[in-house]
Amino acid sequence: MRRAGNSGHAKFRMIMSPVLLIDDHPIILTACRQLLEESGFTTIMLAHDAGSGYQAFLQHQPKVVVVDLSLQGRDLDGLALIARIRAHDPMVGILVFSMHADAPVIASAIDAGATGYLLKDAPPGELAVAVACVASGQRYIDQQLALKVALLHADRERSPLGQFTPREREVLGMLAEGKPYAMIGVELGVSYKTVINLTYRLRQKLGARGLSDLIRIAVELTRARP
Repeated sequence: MRRAGNSGHAKFRMIMSPVLLIDDHPIILTACRQLLEESGFTTIMLAHDAGSGYQAFLQHQPKVVVVDLSLQGRDLDGLALIARIRAHDPMVGILVFSMHADAPVIASAIDAGATGYLLKDAPPGELAVAVACVASGQRYIDQQLALKVALLHADRERSPLGQFTPREREVLGMLAEGKPYAMIGVELGVSYKTVINLTYRLRQKLGARGLSDLIRIAVELTRARP
């Protein structure tokens, strides 16, 4: 994955690229807006949660969306927002700005439709570089993070659990423990319908004939986990 430089042409693209920032921490939003304005961005919108973020995206049609993965206390809630935005606009640049440095999370964000991934402990100037990169249609990811994802993909080819997202693996583990849908929803902080949808996807991926068959397979897989 390539990284953008600081050429004059990139600077022009930055100025002409509307950006939507979605984060539930006001201080982070303010700091990010200031950093981007200092780098030449002139049109910056702010949103504090997934709902208002999606509405702002529909209203303003920004060229770049910068989104955190944890919104309103819900871990990885930004993944669903990324997928929703990507389904509406296949061309928009989506940059994840997060503290999550785990390879499975990064891979899930990319699978959901993110075109870039930047850690919040990166140097301040790197935010503008990353935004300019995805605005120009390129992918952006730090080399060390890219290596983590590449190694994860290699591990997935050898692991029976590698085909699942982190959330799907959580549900699979809870099903193996005999937990009902309602309890799974409470522990994960998601709706009952979301648990049903996740379970349905697991059944499809595993070829399970029903819930009891899925639970049997879940028990076998979790026991075989290294």
